[in-house]
Order: sequence, then structure tokens, then C-alpha cells
Amino acid sequence: MGSDEIASNDSKNLPMSTRVEENPPNSTTSLLSSSIKYPKPSTSSSVLFSLILTTCVALFAAIAFALLFYSSSKKPMSNLIQENAMLLKKLKHPVVIIISSDGFRFGYQFKTSTPNIDRLIVNGTEAEHGLIPVFPTLTFPNHYSIVTGLYPAYHGIINNYFTDFDTGEKFNMGSHEPKWWLGEPLWETVVNHGLKASTYFWPGSEVHKGDWTCPKFYCQQYNESVPFEERVDTVLSYFDLESDDDIPSFMTLYFEDPDHQGHQVGPDDPQITEAVANIDGLMGRLIDGLEKRGIFDDVNIIMLGDHGMVGTCDKKLIFLDDLAPWIEVPKDWIQSYSPLLAIRPTSNHSPKEVVAKMNEALSSGKVKNGEYLKVYLKEELPSRLHYSDSDRISPIIGLIGEGFKVEQKKSTNQECGGAHGYDNAYFSMRTIFIAHGPQITRGKKIPSFENVQIYNLVTSILGISGAPNNGSMSFADNIVLHRH
Repeated sequence: MGSDEIASNDSKNLPMSTRVEENPPNSTTSLLSSSIKYPKPSTSSSVLFSLILTTCVALFAAIAFALLFYSSSKKPMSNLIQENAMLLKKLKHPVVIIISSDGFRFGYQFKTSTPNIDRLIVNGTEAEHGLIPVFPTLTFPNHYSIVTGLYPAYHGIINNYFTDFDTGEKFNMGSHEPKWWLGEPLWETVVNHGLKASTYFWPGSEVHKGDWTCPKFYCQQYNESVPFEERVDTVLSYFDLESDDDIPSFMTLYFEDPDHQGHQVGPDDPQITEAVANIDGLMGRLIDGLEKRGIFDDVNIIMLGDHGMVGTCDKKLIFLDDLAPWIEVPKDWIQSYSPLLAIRPTSNHSPKEVVAKMNEALSSGKVKNGEYLKVYLKEELPSRLHYSDSDRISPIIGLIGEGFKVEQKKSTNQECGGAHGYDNAYFSMRTIFIAHGPQITRGKKIPSFENVQIYNLVTSILGISGAPNNGSMSFADNIVLHRH
């Protein structure tokens, strides 16, 4: 799984309270030499006595330091959790809730009054210019990257729909077989440490992996028709459980909006404004519920989205049949059209030759909108996309211009809505990141970052070790507060 690309967490930074200084001051020596009075010996005896005393003191100090180091380095994970819990007022252990508002493009929060989101921002940490999704900027690849810290090529969910070319089996958004879902999602990491986790809808959460079995009480089976308010209330009900040990340390909460509206009407319609106001109201419902229980200041809330949204219209179309004078690209080669063009030619066609002929056509000036599509062998894609090291990825990938769509042939369909999935370098694909809680730095603005960093952020807050991933612990250390 591309181990050279994955940063191991074996050497993670522990909370500051568990670190042992490399060269601690030898306070034991000064204490002994100043507090004990000895008879004055003769000169030769004095030298010998001093050597013996110094040796004994040094040996004593070394033993004391070794015991200190051993006890610290062997400190069980439960102690780390307890130390993080010292920051809390009522809850006995740290809690993280990740809330995803699907398709919440960065900037939507400025469309209308969002007092509840603003409250989290003012007293928490915000990605000042938005959260960067992974490529492709689609729902399933990004949600699973958020909870595994892995790029899609490594966690296996390379698209919302795709084919395993080795077996011919097809993946769709209802596929729950563990073989599709690689990596270790946060709910699995959490239960591996003997803690509780709950999921109220999240791609991959219904998959049985490791010690995670999607328990009925803590793991909700996806049902789009469940009212958003009911989802919030269910999460709040976990805090009413009699035993603190039964309160999940990690929870997810998912809303389909404003992605639903964005696809229908694009990012600039009044329906988006209404959806954003509704999401803010749901955040207010969550905050109010936590405050009534007296635990709002004890809960770490991470609010984010999976991707942004851009408007599309029929005039922004590229037709593969227009390439016929140079090369025919038949429909049965196409794994996906838009906004990620994925092509798998039959075995009697060289992918390299197909790419060369397609790019020749697209750059000829004779293909309508041809300049808005660039085709690559997957291994020649820009390395920043991290989209090559998987056999599930088609050998030919086309990067489509912002807001454009690829279709096989001209049609009379009239459409003008919204889409996502494009290059994650487009600002329109960015979403939001806001973190608030007792272990989150207050009033901080941070630069934009890719969502693979969030896995380590959560494990750092909870004081547990995570699985190898593509993120870095230095990112988490920049946000998370630990008790010194």
C-alpha cells in the first residue's frame, strides 16, 4: 500500500505531560551535597571519600532517572487518556464529534447569518481559506480519507463507483464488503483501544473491520429519510447514558445538505442560502443540547465538509465523439465520464498511444472546448494528486476544466446545476474546517490543509496511537492543547 508515501505514526509525539527530557537537571546531586554534613577527613582520605561519594551520588541519580524514564515510557494508554481528561470539567474522558455537511463549499458561511457556526469559529480554530479535499473531490473518497488519513489510492475507495479489474466486481455506494475498504478508520482505531465509538452515517461505517462490528446501538444504518433533527438528538442522547464509560469517545454525524441542493441548482441559488441557514440551526440544536447537559465546554466539535461545488451548464461540454478524426474512444472503454474521466482501453490498444492521440485532438483547436480536457497516463498525473498507486485506478485519467463535463455524444439534454470531483487545486472544491473544544486552540486561524491530516488530529485529542497514514503529527500539535 505505497509504504513510501505513508508516514508512520510509530514515533508519534505523546502529550507534553508524558514526555521525558533528554537531559533533566540532576537535582538529586545538589540536594545531597548541600543537606548532608560530613566530618572533615584527612587530605588523602578526603580525596578517596569524595570519589566514593561522587560515584554513589551519580549511581543513585542514574537509577532514579532510569526509573523515571521507564515509568514514563511504559505509561499505559489509559494514563494518556486520563491526562487529557484533566482538561475536562464534567466528562471523565475526551470526546470528539465530527460533523460533515456534505458539499458545504467554503464561502457558503458568508451567504447568510450563521451565529452558531460563527460561535465555533470565534472560540476555536478555523482553516481561514478552507479545507482542501483529496482528489477526486467526490463524497466517498473524501469521507473515507477524513477518517483514515489516507489518500484514495491507499484506502481503496478511488471513486463513488468503480470496477476491480482483477475480479470484474463493481463497487457502489452500498458495497459493505471489507475487501473494498482498506486502511483503518477512526471508529476501528478507537474500539481497538477499548473505547466506544458511534457513527450516525458515514461512508464505510457499516463495514465490519477489525474490532468494529457496527453495533446496532452505536452504528446507524444509512437512511437518507431520517430527519436531520433526529440525527442530532440521537447523538445528544449518548451523553445521557448512565455510565461515562458508555459515552462514545468518538462520534460522527452526517448531513446530506447542501450537496443535495448544489447538484440541483448550482452553488449560487437561494436554495443554497436556505440550506446553509438550516445547517447552522442544526449546529445550534447540538450546542444547546450540550449546554443543557452542562458539557458543551467538555466536547471537541469538528465541523467540516467533504468537498465544494461549482456550477455547470450545457455550454460547458466536451464530446468524446468529436475526437473521432484522430481516435475513436468507444463507450465501453469509459469507467466514468465526469467530473473525472477514467478510461480503460481494451488490451489490443496501448494506453500511451491512446493518450497521445486524444491530446493531439484536444489541442488541435478543432474540438469544441478541447482545451478544457487534458488526458494522462495515471502514473504521469501531477504527483500532488496522489492518484496513481492503485490497480483500481484506470490507466488513463482525464482532468476536466472547472465546471466542464465530458459526454460521449451530443444530445438535446438541458441541464444547468452543480458538480464536484474536479482537481482539488480549484478553490471551488474547497470546503470548511472548524474545530472547537477544551483541547482546541481558541481564536486561531490556520492555512488551508488536506483532509488526510484530520485522522491524527482526532487520535491526538483522544490520546491514543493511530495506524500509519498520510498525515503528520506536527499538524495536530499545532492545534491540540495538552496539559503540561
